[in-house]
Amino acid sequence: MGSENETPEELRERLRQKELKHQASSMHGSGLSDLVGGLGWKGAGIMILLIILGLIIYAVFFR
Repeated sequence: MGSENETPEELRERLRQKELKHQASSMHGSGLSDLVGGLGWKGAGIMILLIILGLIIYAVFFR
């Protein structure tokens, strides 16, 4: 499969398939939405409660 004979659509599809196989690019852009999306609603709720609890403890002891 020579790249000189590929149409732009075939090139895009080949690059998309390559990215799906090797999802290293998602590691660079992972953020809170990826983390919460992977946890589910119970895990997200627990994480929010832990953050709020951490802020309260910080406010009580370090101010």
